[in-house]
Amino acid sequence: MALSEQSVQGAPSAQTSPVEYRIEDLAHHSGATVRTIRAYQDRGLLPRPERRGRSNVYGDTHLARLRQIADLLDRGYTLASIKELLEAWDAGRGLGGVLGLVAEVDGPWTDEEADRISRADLDAAFGGKPDEDAIREAIELGVLERIPDREDEFLVPSPQELSVAAELYEAGVPLSAISGHLRELRVQVEHIASRFLEFTTEHVFARYLEHRPPTDADAAEAAAMVRRLRPLAQQTVDAELARAMRLFATRHLQHHLSAGPQPVPDDEARPVSLPSGTIRAVQGLVGAENVAAFVTAAAEREVQTRTLDALASNHHEESGVDQMGR
Repeated sequence: MALSEQSVQGAPSAQTSPVEYRIEDLAHHSGATVRTIRAYQDRGLLPRPERRGRSNVYGDTHLARLRQIADLLDRGYTLASIKELLEAWDAGRGLGGVLGLVAEVDGPWTDEEADRISRADLDAAFGGKPDEDAIREAIELGVLERIPDREDEFLVPSPQELSVAAELYEAGVPLSAISGHLRELRVQVEHIASRFLEFTTEHVFARYLEHRPPTDADAAEAAAMVRRLRPLAQQTVDAELARAMRLFATRHLQHHLSAGPQPVPDDEARPVSLPSGTIRAVQGLVGAENVAAFVTAAAEREVQTRTLDALASNHHEESGVDQMGR
């Protein structure tokens, strides 16, 4: 959902006189609690109300500010970051460019549009039998989303992803294997996305982020750069995946058509399948970007340990034989 200047500053009131709220009324209209409103005031995120006798009076400015804070929180901003943005705005620096950058990054990164599927069509696509466990796992993975007050219909954020799952199932792949493969693939893709963002931030976007928050002009230029670079990640992954699939598919075919097993060169990397639970545990321990290095280091340490154990065992056996010979 894109932010507009009107949504940030609050829609102009249709009334000629300013609207006034008690704190309970402000909480009702904004969706925040009274306690949250007071906490925002203490943090300096919300202007102080006007004092009228024994009462505090709030206005449309407070309501607009609360809605703005809620919107930025939904986008993943921390309260500390929001305070910096609001202070810059209150100091007279425009935020049009910053909000445009937020909207650009937060917008869809694919041309694919979400769709809906009925429960009956979903069951038919996967064997015709209801499978509540599979439904729960698909919702957990985000392949399906529940629609409020609709038990017989689901939202499908990526129809392509669901279609791939249905094709794999029809080809004989169990649903548990499909979901496990998706979890593993997601870890690897998230690592690729993280590395691409680190790469572009270091070499492209760092110059736009020297100021916190960035100036209006820098933010607007960075938003335009996001639009320009957005398709590059997918194009690169598509090209590299096509290259790798051709390479490994050819090798697999040669292996299965050959009379005997083909030796793999010792210096060549070989894919190893690991349980998705293991991948998630390692990711939680060292981060997605370090999963491969951690697994490699752990395997090498285990090999070294076993080699040392074998050498020690052989030494003890030889010593025992020598002593018996004497």
